[in-house]
This record gives sequence, structure tokens and C-alpha cells, in this order.
Amino acid sequence: MTGPGLAWGWHYAAVRPTHYRIDYAINPFMNPADQPHPDRALEQWEVMVATLRALGARVDVLEQRADSPDMVYAMNLGLALGAGPAGPARTVLSRMRYAERRRERLAAGPWFADNGFTVGDLPGVLGEDHGPAFEAGDAFAFGDALVVGYGPRTEESSLGLLAEELDARVRGLRITHPGMYHLDLAFCPLDERRAIVCPDAFDAPSAAAVLDLVPEVLVIDEAEAMTFCANSVVLGDTIVMPAAPPKVRAQLEEWGFRVVLLDLGELHKGGGSVRCLTNPLDVVPGRDLPLVPGGELLLPADEEQPAA
Repeated sequence: MTGPGLAWGWHYAAVRPTHYRIDYAINPFMNPADQPHPDRALEQWEVMVATLRALGARVDVLEQRADSPDMVYAMNLGLALGAGPAGPARTVLSRMRYAERRRERLAAGPWFADNGFTVGDLPGVLGEDHGPAFEAGDAFAFGDALVVGYGPRTEESSLGLLAEELDARVRGLRITHPGMYHLDLAFCPLDERRAIVCPDAFDAPSAAAVLDLVPEVLVIDEAEAMTFCANSVVLGDTIVMPAAPPKVRAQLEEWGFRVVLLDLGELHKGGGSVRCLTNPLDVVPGRDLPLVPGGELLLPADEEQPAA
């Protein structure tokens, strides 16, 4: 690759926030007494989509179910993998930890199928109410593996199943910080060698493991992470961000990235920002994710383990 940026991240699914509201609290950001303003939330979302499209991304839009106020956080609809050396496009649907979000599957599955993806689940998942929890906001292709956070939302028991199902190496990281309940709040791949990382999100072995994994790491602290700056999207040499603390902006610009800031404050009330609101559809196994027949699961401080 010449210059900064990722091969993937040019095609997204996003959910129009026509029924976005805070009906419950399943993360520390959510407070039903502090409701987002519907018109401002929709306007902020529309500016985000227009910005991504102006930068060259394709953004496909799903309509939101009226009974699924969190569905706007499209990153968690499922892990989408584009067509490539490993075969046709496919999606592993998320099975949400909390029942409040599980009805999203009823819209996500048909939408992925209608858009050319073979749709499936992890082994052991039987509909919305049975099986191990796996949420796609915990999973990123980076380096030689699919890096997967587990703890608050994704269950550790799903990691080996994911490795086996995808014929991929899965590197698990245990998340312990309640405010960084998904990996996408603490880990942002920037290119093949660089990522934004908040070690405070993880237990000590996982923090050490993620710092070892990234050759050139931009370390942020808890306060910086709470600005949602790691919950950003990379398009070539441009990073679309909700915030850029001074140290973060300086390092990104030194590496050759251009920062574009968006106001997504109404969407932050539900606990997510740019990355949570967009689901990349163009991560290609065999290009962005090495193929490992049979799968392989690696956990911090453990010897290499075969997939379960």
C-alpha cells in the first residue's frame, strides 16, 4: 500500500434514524431522561452520510424498525465479508447480548440477503433468543487476524466458533471498561500498520497484546476515548471523526491523514458515533483477512489454541 489508509471501508450500510430514541439503558451513555432531539439526530446522520459519499464511499441505507430504537447503530447488524478468494459475499448476523436489540435481526437478515450476501449465524445460534452472544462492533480485520473484543457484549465462547465458521485466525481481547463496551470504541484500524488504541479498555494481558499487535500505535487515554475519537471511519487518507483531541490530531496529521470532524452529539446519547453508525461491507477474506483453514483462536497470555 502506498500512503495511509485501508483497502476496505469504501462501502457501508447505515440505518436512517427515523425511530431513534432512548427507551432503556444498556450502556453508560444511555439515559431515558435525556432524549435525543429527533430532527437534530436525523440532520446529523444525513450530514454524516453525505460526507462519506462526498469522500467517495458508497452508503446503502436501511429503514429502521419502529420497535428497534438502537438499530441506527448499524455496525452491530452483522459481520459482513465481501466476495473474494474465499468465495461469495456473506454475513454472520450478530446475536445481541441484550434482548432489547435482538429484533434488529428481523430486518438485517433479509436486507443482507436482498443485497447479495449469504446470511448465516454462528453455530449454536437458534434465532434471536438462543446461542452465544456475538456483536459485530467487537470485530475488526487487522494484521494477520480478526481482532475480536469480548466481555461486555460478545461472549468469549463465541470466539472459537467465529474462527471455525470463517476459517480465520481470531485474536481475542478482553474488554473490562464499561464505557468502551464494544471494541470499536477503543480500537480503530488506520492502515496495515497503524491503529488508534485505548489500553484502558482492556485487562492487563489484553492491553499488552493489542499494543504488541499494532506496529505503529496511537495510544489514547480514557478521557480521550470518551470523546468517541476511536469510533471513526477511515477513507483513504481521510479520517471522519466526531472529535480529535490535540495529541490525536497531531499524530494523525504527522502520519499523513486528513481529519474531517462531524457533530454527532445527538447520536452519542445512545453510545455510538461514526463507526457505530456504519457497517463496512467490503472486508474481503483472503485480502484483508488471512485464510486459516479450520480456524485458529488466540487469547492473551495463552499458548496458541485450535478453534473450538
